[in-house]
Amino acid sequence: MSPNTIPRWTLVLPALAWGAMLASPWSGGHMVFLLIVGIALAGTVFAAVHHAEVVAHKVGEPFGTLVLALAVTVIEVALIVSMMLPGGEEKAALARDTVFAAIMIVCNGIVGICLLLGGLRHREQDFQLRGASTAMTVLASLAVLTLILPSYAQAIPGPYLSSTQLAFTGIVSLLLYGTFVFVQTVRHRDYFLADGTGNEDAHAEAPSARVAWISGGMLLVCLVAVVGLAKLLSPAVELAVAGIGAPAAVVGIIIAALVLLPEGVAAARAARADRLQTSLNLALGSALATIGLTIPVVSFVYVATGQSLLLGLEMKETVLLALTLLVGSMSLATGRTTVLQGIVHLVIFASFLFFAIVP
Repeated sequence: MSPNTIPRWTLVLPALAWGAMLASPWSGGHMVFLLIVGIALAGTVFAAVHHAEVVAHKVGEPFGTLVLALAVTVIEVALIVSMMLPGGEEKAALARDTVFAAIMIVCNGIVGICLLLGGLRHREQDFQLRGASTAMTVLASLAVLTLILPSYAQAIPGPYLSSTQLAFTGIVSLLLYGTFVFVQTVRHRDYFLADGTGNEDAHAEAPSARVAWISGGMLLVCLVAVVGLAKLLSPAVELAVAGIGAPAAVVGIIIAALVLLPEGVAAARAARADRLQTSLNLALGSALATIGLTIPVVSFVYVATGQSLLLGLEMKETVLLALTLLVGSMSLATGRTTVLQGIVHLVIFASFLFFAIVP
């Protein structure tokens, strides 16, 4: 297909998703409607991936993957805030649970799938070690400062931060992420670029500016639809989680998984096409954006409203996060991966899911 042709299904499926959102007030939560919402959600995810790849091809790396990561995270922040504020104390831990789940899904689930698929098809895959180590350094700092340190602060009892501490945490998170984006896109952009080998898009014809702008707009439309449909499904998800007796934190895992679907699919497709650098840019960039944008916005909102925000992880989650950061740093320490690293990450991800459901 010509790069200047927009597939019709990438326009029809988002329209169906928006139609479902507009019809939701009259649906009554009927099972058939929820099934339609699920189908529309899945189709819109694939449409978002297509439009993201068009934009990425036009603007080049690493800007292309940054576009998708930022767009997904900004809308994810809006979803979290819209669900937390009306929920009061009952939703005080939603941001923590969703951010932690996003890190585990990205760094173990998505990275594991990418390394496994790439290893099965290409045996070994190479990537820029300097870029991966830079991202892991910032990720480890953000994760510890925002999700572990609050459990040991002493200003107020429990895994909470005072208003001053919360504001400071939001500022340093934004500073770290902003610096990373500057390094990724300006100062040391070459750290995040593939060497050109195995890149099937390297010499492909780029889409026109008109098609790129249309895809950029459709990407935003698709991502808003994904989050809107996820919010429509959230009451049913909460009922299902309560019905099986699983902890409330599982709701945050499901929300994060739904929102991260477009990036996960795009990263897996890139790995199968022997573009592991693009996969890692998407995955690690998404994890960084999740913390670096979600925590500052939620922190400032809660400082302004005077409500309590629960950020500190419990011991079990702290161990899983520490293991994730340790294994991630080691598996990405050589600039070359095989199926073994993929299996290790997926085992950690499976352990995270198991112990979340069976604590």
